[in-house]
Amino acid sequence: MNPRISVVVLAAGEGTRMKSKRAKVLHRAGGLHLVEHVLNTASELTDEESIVVVVGHQAEEVKAALAHRQVRFALQKAQRGTGDAVKACRDLLDHGGLLVVLYGDCPLLAPTTLRRLIEKQAASDAGATLITTRLPDPTGYGRIVLDDLGNVKAIVEQKAASPEQLAIDLINPGMYCFRSDLLWKHIGEIGTNNPAREYYLTDMVEILTRAGHTVAAMESPDASELLGINTRIELADVDRIFRARKCRELMLAGVTIEKPETVTIDMPVIIGADTIVGPFSHILGRTEIGEDCHIGAGCVIESSRIENGVQIAPYTLIATSHVGRDAHLGPFSRLRLENEVGAGAHIGNFVELKKTNLGAGAKANHLAYLGDSEIGAKTNIGAGTITCNYDGVKKHRTQIGDNAFVGSNSTLVAPVQVGNDSYIAAGSVITGPVPEGALAIGRGHQVNKEGWVAKRRAKKS
Repeated sequence: MNPRISVVVLAAGEGTRMKSKRAKVLHRAGGLHLVEHVLNTASELTDEESIVVVVGHQAEEVKAALAHRQVRFALQKAQRGTGDAVKACRDLLDHGGLLVVLYGDCPLLAPTTLRRLIEKQAASDAGATLITTRLPDPTGYGRIVLDDLGNVKAIVEQKAASPEQLAIDLINPGMYCFRSDLLWKHIGEIGTNNPAREYYLTDMVEILTRAGHTVAAMESPDASELLGINTRIELADVDRIFRARKCRELMLAGVTIEKPETVTIDMPVIIGADTIVGPFSHILGRTEIGEDCHIGAGCVIESSRIENGVQIAPYTLIATSHVGRDAHLGPFSRLRLENEVGAGAHIGNFVELKKTNLGAGAKANHLAYLGDSEIGAKTNIGAGTITCNYDGVKKHRTQIGDNAFVGSNSTLVAPVQVGNDSYIAAGSVITGPVPEGALAIGRGHQVNKEGWVAKRRAKKS
């Protein structure tokens, strides 16, 4: 019978070696916070309601970053060690089954490794099993001392180790699987008899052994997946690993990525088969791109949904927008915020949209700003058109109907409505409603003054 699994993720520390004002677990690799990677791994072992994240430093910021998850939180009011952090979860967790303890700054930890840990613990009568690994240079890590049967005899911290113990290359990365009943029975016995005067979870080895229980070791051959992130250099290395994995995953699924070493794709991104991603593109957040799309070089797409068959020319920026199938965008277009682009629409060079709905088949091919606008199907927006959406206090909407034609260099002063099948003459300033089927002309009459140039020159001579 499979045991119940609970997970504690330790995410309360400050991470001073990162030299950052931000909590270490909130730094990102592969487009996700470090702690999110750990939670993704943990959620493959058990339901999220059985996962408790211990927060402390910048607790509210960590909780806000994980608000979309179903995990629970325990507050460690003062950072008094790992034993104290786990103890803070006592009232939130099942006291039966098995309890896995993880660190929130170990994003590369694989679910297969944790399953092996759980299986080893579940198949034994040990009080706990911990992961071990070997490092060529174990400096800074607690050394694992094994007994003649291969069980853990002690974990000796670097500062307390003898010369013989310092020569041991078997280290403690800090991942444990406990029998929950024994952990909660004995966790109160952890003391602070150490130079830092903190409660160390490593003391549970001695405590369980003293109570007549063994502590087993599971050695992992891949040390890289077990080590935490402590510097920006390590963070960059891990980010490269995640992004290389993502490109490989997408290419194996039928996506063409040109010069993948130059492309940045976040882990949650979804891209359909036969889509081509050009070099130096950034596809970020929870973006979804359909099949048969072409993303040109240097594009940046963030948290947006791109339907099938969309063609995006180079150096186009898209954020939090939805683009309908077979639309054409760019080059050098910008969809700044919360836009809806209809199927088959065209948005050309140096056109910016903000909170605008551009109807199916509509076109804005050159040099326009369309903000807070509703633009109907098959409407044409001429070059140089601007919707004046801000009066200095409030934003106002512009509404343009279907099959309208807005001439070049037009200025639409919102709030304003332009009817279906209407025309706006080039160079017009439109401040009032335009009826359906009407031609609106909002410009001064041209005046030609014959001989004016000659008279001006004569005055100068």
